[in-house]
Amino acid sequence: MELYLRWLEKHEVVEGENSPIGLILCSDSNKEHIELLRLDESKIKVASYLTELPPVKLLQEKLHKAVSMVREKLENSSKDFNDNIKLSN
Repeated sequence: MELYLRWLEKHEVVEGENSPIGLILCSDSNKEHIELLRLDESKIKVASYLTELPPVKLLQEKLHKAVSMVREKLENSSKDFNDNIKLSN
């Protein structure tokens, strides 16, 4: 995958575009393998997928948490934007 990503970066990436990344989807990931392969230092990312749905309650909790995090980020970026406008005036 490293070879493929480097080829893409050399031959396909246009100016202003981010470098390509590789994504390996696994039903179960082994943290030791990821560490030994130093994938955290590369442009290759490993993600686990679920083979069975968790309980609805857990899904709802995770969804509400994700929505809260996004709202907080939006509020903070809006405050930063407004503060920067005030400073420039």
